[in-house]
Amino acid sequence: MKNGIFYIIFLLSANVVVSQQKQYPFQNPNLDTEKRIDNLLSLMTLDEKVEALSTNPSVKRLGVIGTGHVEGLHGLALGGPGEWGGKNKQPLTTTTFPQAYGLGETWDTELLQKVANVEGYEARFALQKYNRGGLVVRAPNADIARDPRWGRTEESYGEDAFFNGTMTVAFVKGLQGNHPKYWQTASLMKHFLANSNEDGRTYTSSDFDERLWREYYALPFQMGVVEGGSRAYMAAYNKVNGIPAMVHPMLKNITQKEWGQNGIICTDGGAFKLLLSDHKYYADKNLGAAAAIKAGINQFLDEFTEGIYGALSNGYLKEKDLDEVLRGNYRVMIKLGMLDASDENPYSKIGKEKDTIDPWKRSEHKKIALEATQKSIVLLKNDKGFLPLQKEKLKTIAIIGPRADEVLLDWYSGTPPYMVTPLDGIKNKLGNNVEILYAKNNIDGKAATIAKKADAVIVIVGNHPVCNAGWANCPVPSEGKEAVDRQSLTLEQEDLIKVVYQANPETVVALISSFPYAINWTQENVPAIVHMTQNSQETGTALADVLFGDYNPAGRLTQTWVKDITDLPELLDYNIRNGRTYMFLRKKPLYAFGHGLSYTTFKYNSVATDSEIIDKNGEIKVTVSITNSGNKDGDEVIQLYVKQLESKVERPEKELKAFKRVFFKAGETKNVDLILKAKDLEYWNTAKQTFELEKNSIEIQIGTASDVILLKKNINAK
Repeated sequence: MKNGIFYIIFLLSANVVVSQQKQYPFQNPNLDTEKRIDNLLSLMTLDEKVEALSTNPSVKRLGVIGTGHVEGLHGLALGGPGEWGGKNKQPLTTTTFPQAYGLGETWDTELLQKVANVEGYEARFALQKYNRGGLVVRAPNADIARDPRWGRTEESYGEDAFFNGTMTVAFVKGLQGNHPKYWQTASLMKHFLANSNEDGRTYTSSDFDERLWREYYALPFQMGVVEGGSRAYMAAYNKVNGIPAMVHPMLKNITQKEWGQNGIICTDGGAFKLLLSDHKYYADKNLGAAAAIKAGINQFLDEFTEGIYGALSNGYLKEKDLDEVLRGNYRVMIKLGMLDASDENPYSKIGKEKDTIDPWKRSEHKKIALEATQKSIVLLKNDKGFLPLQKEKLKTIAIIGPRADEVLLDWYSGTPPYMVTPLDGIKNKLGNNVEILYAKNNIDGKAATIAKKADAVIVIVGNHPVCNAGWANCPVPSEGKEAVDRQSLTLEQEDLIKVVYQANPETVVALISSFPYAINWTQENVPAIVHMTQNSQETGTALADVLFGDYNPAGRLTQTWVKDITDLPELLDYNIRNGRTYMFLRKKPLYAFGHGLSYTTFKYNSVATDSEIIDKNGEIKVTVSITNSGNKDGDEVIQLYVKQLESKVERPEKELKAFKRVFFKAGETKNVDLILKAKDLEYWNTAKQTFELEKNSIEIQIGTASDVILLKKNINAK
C-alpha cells in the first residue's frame, strides 16, 4: 500500500512540475514568437531586464535559462591559450581546425559548412553533457583582411568582400543547422565594422566613402545576415567615419531596418568603458549607456549596470527602451529552443541518452579536421616538379626549423584532443625506411651539417600566433596578433633558409603562418614552397600527405602577398582604391590573390553562358569546360572575375564574383557551372541610396588566379 501511495504522490508532484513549466504563455512553443516575448517582458522586473543585457539573458525567477557566448573561429574554444571556458579550469578538448585564414584558403564552401557544423554540434554536446560553454558562438569573423600588417589577419577569410561573404554564409549555416524551427547554435559575427587595425583600435576611426561602406566593408556582414541567416553580431571597438561603432546609427538604420537583423548586437569586450576613456565621446557613463541602448546594443561584454541605472534615473532611457532591445536577445533564445521543453527541439538530444561518446574523439570529426587541413595547403612554387618528394628514392632527409616540432595555438583556439607536429607527421609517413635528421636552428652549425648529409631538406618556418609573449606584446617585428599590428613583412627565419639552401639546394620550404610574408629570396631561389596556417590538430599529417604526394594540393591564396612593405598604403588608410588588394594594387605582387599550384595540370577548353543579357534580380549560368590534362587526380579551383567595361562610375580592375572547387580524375573533362547573379554586379548609387544594376558591357574572366585569366566572354547588363 505504501508503494501505491508513493506512486500517487509522484504523479501529483509531476503534474505540479508540468503545470509550473507551462504556466506562462511565453512557454508555449506554438505561440507566435513576438507574443511570447511580449508576455515574458511583461512579467520581468526592471532589475531583471537590466541583468538580461548581459551575455546570458536568464531570468531564474521565471524559469528562463538562457545561454551565453563561446569562441569558435576554427573549432569550439573551451581551453587554449585564452583559457576560454574559465580561468584555471580544466580545459575541455574539442576538434581543432586550421585558423580561419587557412579555412579560407580551401576555397570550399561545402567543407566550411561541415567544419562549422562539427563545431556547432560540439558546442551543444559540451553544454548539454558537461555544462560547459554556451550556444552563442562568436564566429565567423566577417571582417576583411585589407592589409597583411593587420595583427588579426589570421581571423579573416581574406581580402575580397564577395569571397569573405560567401565563406561567412557557409560558416553561419553550418553553425546554425538546417532545422526549420530551431538552431543548433547561434552565429555571432565579428566585428562590425571595418575593424582591421590593432594599434589604436580603441580610439582610431576607419574612414571611407559610402560606396566602399556598402560594396566592400559591410558586404560580408550583409551576406551573413540576409543569405546566411545570422541574427547576432559584435560591434567593433573603432570609430567608423568618426562615430564609435557601438553607438553608430548604422546598427539600427541599416542592419536592422534594411537587412532584417533582429537578434543580438553586443559590444566587444570592455568597449562600453572605452566610449569614455579612449573615444572620449560622452561626458559620463549614463549618457554612454543611453546612446548604446538607443543604437541597438542589447548585450554588454563588460560592467554596464551602473550606467544603465544612471540613464534610467536621469530620464535618458525609459523601461520601454530596454524592452525594445531585449526582444532581440529572446528571439535568439527562442530559436535555440531555450524557452521550450527539451523534447520539442532535436538539438537538445545531443550529448544525452545514447549520444555519450565525446564527438572530438570520433573518427568522423578527426576526418573532417584532416580534410580541412589538407585542403588549406597552398603550393606557392614547384619548379621542375620538385614536389612531391618520392620517399622510395630517399635514404636520408633533414627536417629543420623552429616550427618543425610543434603545433602552435592562437588566442581563439581551443585545446585539441591531440596534435600531430610536422616532424611527427613526416616520421609517421616515412616509417623506418628513411633516416630522419632534425635541427631546430643552426646553433653550432647543426642545420647546415645535417642538410649536407641529406638527400632532401624540409625547412619549416613561420610566426608564433601569440608571439610567445604577454598581452599586446610581440617582440618579433613581423609577428602580430590581437592588440598588435605587424611592423614588418620580412621573415626573420629567411636567413636560416639561406644557410640551409647553401648547404643543400634540394630544399623545400613549408611556411606555417597566420599571414603573408615578403619571402622574395626564397621565391627566387628555393625550388618548392608550400603555405599553411597554424593550429590544426592534423597539421603534421596533412603537411606530410602533401609533401610526399598522398594528397594533391589545391589551396589558393585569399590575400595579395606584396613584395615589399612599401607597396602598401598607410595602415590606417581605409580607402582601398589607393593601391590596396588585388582590385586596386599598383605594383606587381609576389603572389596574386587566388594563386595556388597543383601536382597535375588543367586545360581550360571553353566558356559559355545560357544568356548574353542579365537583368536586375536575374542570373546567368556560366559553363566552363575543363580537362585534367595531367597524370594525377586532383582538385581545381575555378575562379570567375568580372570587369565592367563601360561603367560611368569608378570600378575595380576586376572583381571575384563566383568560384568553385571541383575534383577531377586524371584525364577527366568536366563542365563546371558557375552562377553569376545580377545583385553581385550592382554598385551603390549614392544619389538614389540604393544598389543599382548599371547598363553596361561586362567581361567575364575565367582563370586559376586573379592574374591568370584563361577564358573571356562578354555579356550585357540591362
